[in-house]
Amino acid sequence: MAQYVRDIMTGDPVTVEPQTSVVAVARIMRDQDLGAVLVTDGDHLRGLVTDRDLVVRSIADGGDPGEITVAAACSDDLVTVRPDEELDHAVELMREHSVRRIPVVEDDHPVGIVSLGDLAMERDPESALGDISAAKPNT
Repeated sequence: MAQYVRDIMTGDPVTVEPQTSVVAVARIMRDQDLGAVLVTDGDHLRGLVTDRDLVVRSIADGGDPGEITVAAACSDDLVTVRPDEELDHAVELMREHSVRRIPVVEDDHPVGIVSLGDLAMERDPESALGDISAAKPNT
């Protein structure tokens, strides 16, 4: 039986506007225990930013993180899937584009994110990645 993206995606994604500072985004990630947020311009998906993006694309380059906007740190060449697509397609896209997270869009609006961890927990919950992804974070 086919499985669909909607069955495992994390719904109701956290979004920020492009002009949001990287400090504000980092705090959102910390406070909500997130590794990624979507960058939207109104309802339109503009990009995805991960905790790693914040470090590599903004903080490591210097400058004031309170002044640097997330637009400079986000990935804007996105691969997306629809909630009604089969999980196998999401896996293929992750492999083909070497990404760990894919925004889920419906009618050009972000409705979720599917991650490598989501797939690991669904397909192989006993694997190391499945265990790590399911574990509560240490705070």
